[in-house]
Amino acid sequence: MAARKLGQAYGDIVPLSVLRLGFFHEGTRHSFGSFQNGIYRPASFKGPAALSVLTAAPKPGKPRPYEDSYDPDTGLLTYHYRSGSIDQADNRALRAACTERVPVIYFQGIAPGQYMPMSPMNITHDDPATGTVLITAALPSADTGPEGVTSAPDLRAYALTEVKRRLHQQKFRVAVLQAYRQRCTVCSLKQAELVQAAHIVEDPEPEGIAAVVNGLALCAIHHLAYDRNLMGIDPNGEVHIASKLLDQVDGPMLREGLQGFHGRVIELPRKPVDRPDRERLEIRYERFKDAA
Repeated sequence: MAARKLGQAYGDIVPLSVLRLGFFHEGTRHSFGSFQNGIYRPASFKGPAALSVLTAAPKPGKPRPYEDSYDPDTGLLTYHYRSGSIDQADNRALRAACTERVPVIYFQGIAPGQYMPMSPMNITHDDPATGTVLITAALPSADTGPEGVTSAPDLRAYALTEVKRRLHQQKFRVAVLQAYRQRCTVCSLKQAELVQAAHIVEDPEPEGIAAVVNGLALCAIHHLAYDRNLMGIDPNGEVHIASKLLDQVDGPMLREGLQGFHGRVIELPRKPVDRPDRERLEIRYERFKDAA
């Protein structure tokens, strides 16, 4: 519950500095995880099961240490044991979460210092032969028993759909932030906690695919300005600030954070294949002009 509230408070992506503060349970502070190892069971826990598991954020030019994979058709995440003995403490805690049917928190690394918490999650299958477990959305309380899942089908479907949506968007975020090297395309801010992945054309529309070519890396203020049509980007990558803001006289944030970028050109990803699609930029820019 605490991890889910953090995700809601921070718009899905929670800074590591906040997660390190942990949570209180029965008067005792507990950590959400070590964030060094993927599997975490607090020493203070009485039971054998893990509290949380995580998949580390990708590092530029380096493969992930574990190839955890998500199947969008089934909503199942394949998660790997920690390398080494199957009987080491971390792997015992991971497998105990399956046998004891104890929900876990799953932390998906988005970028260095940024995680998307997903809670509760169930470990539904343990495969020692491959050294993996399967993780899916945990369902309403008391939804599993000796006969298997017992919650209403519509509730199960909703839980799985929500996980699919969030993991799908997470892949989009990771790809966009990697393409733009965790920098705002407008102002080049590289503070990871403040850089977000923005859609050029929104998700529900036919052109609004969750792909890098339909994305821009924007800092929080430029993302909000873009979403509110207070800032537009034309197909040539030129930044346009809405005239009602250009005409205002205010403090340094308006002058330097918005007005100062009017007429500048965005910084594009190094790889041509990752650069924003001109047609989608045109669609969005026309809406900016209509709103202005």
